[in-house]
Formats: sequence, C-alpha cells, structure tokens
Amino acid sequence: MSSPIDHKPAPRIGLALGGGGPLGGIYEIGALRALDEALDGLDFNNIDVYVGVNGGSFVAANLANQMTTAQLCRIFVRNEAEVHPFHPEVFYRPAFREIGSRLLAIPGLVSTAVSRFVNNPYDQSLLEAMTILAQAAPAGLFDNEGLHEYLKRAFTMLGRTNDFRQLKRSLYIVAADVESTEAVCFGAPGFDHVPISKAIQASTASPGLYVPVEIDGRYYVDGTLRKGLHASVAFEDGADLVFAVNPQVPIDASAAVRAGSMKPGELTRSGMPNVLSQTFRTMVYSRMQSGIAQYARDYPDKDILLFEPTRDDAKLFFSNVFSFQSRRMVCEHAYQMTRRDLLSRADQLEPKLAKYGIKLRRDRLEDEQRTISTSLYGEMLPLYVAKGRKKKAEKGRLAGGLTNVSHLFSKAQ
Repeated sequence: MSSPIDHKPAPRIGLALGGGGPLGGIYEIGALRALDEALDGLDFNNIDVYVGVNGGSFVAANLANQMTTAQLCRIFVRNEAEVHPFHPEVFYRPAFREIGSRLLAIPGLVSTAVSRFVNNPYDQSLLEAMTILAQAAPAGLFDNEGLHEYLKRAFTMLGRTNDFRQLKRSLYIVAADVESTEAVCFGAPGFDHVPISKAIQASTASPGLYVPVEIDGRYYVDGTLRKGLHASVAFEDGADLVFAVNPQVPIDASAAVRAGSMKPGELTRSGMPNVLSQTFRTMVYSRMQSGIAQYARDYPDKDILLFEPTRDDAKLFFSNVFSFQSRRMVCEHAYQMTRRDLLSRADQLEPKLAKYGIKLRRDRLEDEQRTISTSLYGEMLPLYVAKGRKKKAEKGRLAGGLTNVSHLFSKAQ
C-alpha cells in the first residue's frame, strides 16, 4: 500500500516595520519599493502577517489594505493623489484641549503650594512648594487625533477597511500601555475590535510630543518604548521568514563627518530636538540589536532579513518630512541604499530566499540608471502605449460608425 503524500505547508512570510515617525515611514516606503522590484515571488500586498510600530504601523496598515508600494510612493512622496493629502496639520495639530485644561489648573496648583508652605513653612521653602506647578505641563504638545481622522477616511473608501477582522491577512499594530508599560498588539484577539486608524494613532503617539491616546479606558503611546521592531510578533504568528525594515538608527557623527555629510559639532549645535532624537534612537537601536540576537536563539529554525540606513549619512537625520524635496530625497535615498544592500549581500541572500520560493533580480539591482521615477513610470510606459492604441482604435471605430450612419442617412434622403 502506498503511503499518503506528505504535503508540506507553504512557508509563511512576515513583514516587520520599525518606528521613526513620518520620516521613518517615508524611508520605509522607499526601501519597500526597492525590495518589491528586486524580489520575484513576493507580493507585499499578500504577506501572511504584517507588524508595524510607530511610523511602520502606518505603512504596514496601508500594505495590508492592498495599497501597493508604487501607490505609496506616488501618494506620500510625490503628492499625486488628493485622496491622501500629506500635510503637517495631519501630524502636528496643537493639543489645545490638553494645554487649556493644564492652564486652567494653574490657580489651584498655586493655591495648594501656598497653603502647604503656610501650614508647614519649615518643611520646604516656598520655591520648593511651587514645584507642584510641574503638573501644569501638558502630557503632550500635539494631538494626533487628526491622523486618526485622516486614516479613518482613507480606510473606509475604495474597498479598504478600518477593521482588523475584515483584512485578508494578519495585521498587528504595537503600542505601549502607559500605566502597565506592557506592549499591546492591536489586531490580536481581544484588541481586534479597535479601529485600525485608532491603533495607529496610539502607536505613533511619541511621549512628550503627543498626548497619550485613550482606548477603552487605557492610555497608550509609541510602541517603540518596548522594542524597535517587534518581529517576534510575526514569528509567534507562525512566520518562517520575516523581512524587517528599521529606519531609526542613531547617527555616527564621526563617521558622518568623515563621509562629508555633516560638519564637526553640527549635531550638538542643531538644538535640543535633534539631541533628544539622537538619544532616543540610541536607546531604541541598542534594544533592537539585542532583540535581533535573541531571535536567533528563540527561533533557530526561522529567518529574519533586516534592512536599515547606514549610520554615516546625516542627510536622513536632518531631513524635514514636510518638505517635498526632502521627502523625495529620503525616499530615493532609501530606495538606492536598499538596492545596494541587496546587491552586496546577493550571494548570501539568494540561497536563503530560494528556500521560500523567492528569486533575487540581480539584473534590476545592477541597473545603475534605475531610480524610483524610472521604476514607477518606465514600467508603465507599455501600459500607456497600449491605452493610447486602444483609444486610437476606439476613435477609428467611432469615426467609422459615424461614416456609416451618415451614409445610411444620405440614402434615406
């Protein structure tokens, strides 16, 4: 008797996208466009499991909602669609309600401080008592409710969905619970009732910059407080191979100066926001490196392929995401950097990718003239030509039809 055929299940593919805010999202779009072109046998709109945190949650949710990498480039980098207006007010709307409520609390706080000093003047000085005014500082400068509203509109049109449960594939958006400090995966059982747009709002709420987001009576902020990538979420969902993109790396100032992309001392002179950004990136990057090493121990039979910027390029660090030229530069830079990375690791990657039925297109990677623009529109040229021929043929048929009608009309006369 012949034994039944052993059908081995198809390998599951995951995508884990890290943080970095709006600029990190633009970097990821460029990197994913390069990967999309170079990897045959991989459809980024048909990944088995998507995991996103902070800016990566925004990109992952769009991919899971069947928006292609080419569409992401055209909409968020080239501003070619009014459906997705990419404006600062979407991300940086002042938290007027939060700021107003804190200002209104000042008289009460002053009264409390004075009362404490008067009742026990030897316990602390009046100045020390006045430190209670720190409670008047807002929990965040900006309210990213605009991002939630923007995504809610985008995900409820054109056949897309704002409901995790209606997606064809698994999508997990990671945020951190402020009070418990635990990471929460929106999209997982028990958290899949939360609208995707609201989950992204929570995941992108960087502490200090944005007001924590309330969901079901709990408050959430940026999920990178726990981990930079959360690729383990994809592995736990059964992914055998995870593609990971991490745009959030600290700048190596000395290397950047040697590379000519930065002047000595420029980082410190650029002000507090960039110094804080460097500090936060360093903390996240250190944890991410530890996490990557841990994945090798925890999931020895699984693979992760990580793509990230080099640390000597200050152009990415100092870019303004709301400048059209900067967005194009960052996206193109990510695209070319990822292409070079793929080509340099081709010998190592090809056998690993082959296990999952994926082929590396060296011919495209070796094309030095290739840019995002040529990839977006060069490949569409045959389509435009075909459309032009179709229109010409339709015009010909229309003209022929009019001639026949005219002929019949003249005979009737």
